Amino acid sequence: HIQDPASQRLTWNKPPKSVLVIKKIRDASLLQPFKQLCVYLTEENNMIVYVEKKVLEDPAIANDENFGPVKKKFCTFREDYDDISNQIDFIICLGGDGTLLYASSLFQGSVPPVMAFHLGSLGFLTPFNFENFQSQVTQVIEGNAALVLRSRLKVKVVKEHREKSTVQNGIEENGLVSANLEKEVGKQIMQYQVLNEVVVDRGPSSYLSNVDVFLDGHLITTVQGDGVIVSTPTGSTAYAAAAGASMIHPNVPAIMITPICPHSLSFRPIVVPAGVELKIMLSPDARNTAWVSFDGRKRQEICHGDSISITTSCYPLPSICFRDPVSDWFESLAQCLHWNVRKKQNNFAVEEEE
Repeated sequence: HIQDPASQRLTWNKPPKSVLVIKKIRDASLLQPFKQLCVYLTEENNMIVYVEKKVLEDPAIANDENFGPVKKKFCTFREDYDDISNQIDFIICLGGDGTLLYASSLFQGSVPPVMAFHLGSLGFLTPFNFENFQSQVTQVIEGNAALVLRSRLKVKVVKEHREKSTVQNGIEENGLVSANLEKEVGKQIMQYQVLNEVVVDRGPSSYLSNVDVFLDGHLITTVQGDGVIVSTPTGSTAYAAAAGASMIHPNVPAIMITPICPHSLSFRPIVVPAGVELKIMLSPDARNTAWVSFDGRKRQEICHGDSISITTSCYPLPSICFRDPVSDWFESLAQCLHWNVRKKQNNFAVEEEE
């Protein structure tokens, strides 16, 4: 039985009590919507509101005396220091697509449902407009909304020949937090949950990148070019689309492999089944190292002997729809990417019979 995407609905086991509000940093235009939303959540719905500490450090919020009583009710946290994964019922994002990607990065395990308001520059992943936010938020709290489960990638980076450091209570000797970091003799293992894509590129080198791609242990190809993008269906409309890939609906269980400027006329993007394990390593005869980033963050160098393992995560991101998964996706294609927009062809004029 193939499930109809429109049948995925948000249902609460018990009424939600806590909400995480994520606001795009350094954007003055979002201050008023942020204040209106927080007042509505705390005073009208008696919700426990979690806000990142650096958001409240904005002078426009810190110096607003009228907002003071509401601000005192907030629960605050700091990225990479405080674990709030088991304290949040749902998330509200104010910003663009980058704000939703940031929300995804905060939850390395199960992700609460995310309601994203379009207050940024692109808005492909943010279907809600803020004008009628009260009624829309109320519908979500009442469980009257459609969902799309956006698959994520589970990525493991294994680096060889690193100096071993002592880890105690999650803090390394240099004072850095070792979240999602394991130490072995001669190895450094890091894990990430990625919503859009993993990008392997040649970095500052003038040489082509030269990396081997394995699928379930079998070498499938060597990428010689600027790099390679491994993306989710959600990420297929981002960097992958700019590199010439097809766009995949987020309900399709798949992983896309897209070369970046390959030095080959026949290297076309391919789609492989969700669940396979991809492994990317520098080719033994590669002239230079490569660089990798995860949803545009945590950029780091990959050397000989290092490896990047990628598979479908068992922790998708539940994204709340404005209408339904199909309508929202095609609306985003039309509004954000102007997909198949052109001037219509004129019809033949019907000549009147004499």
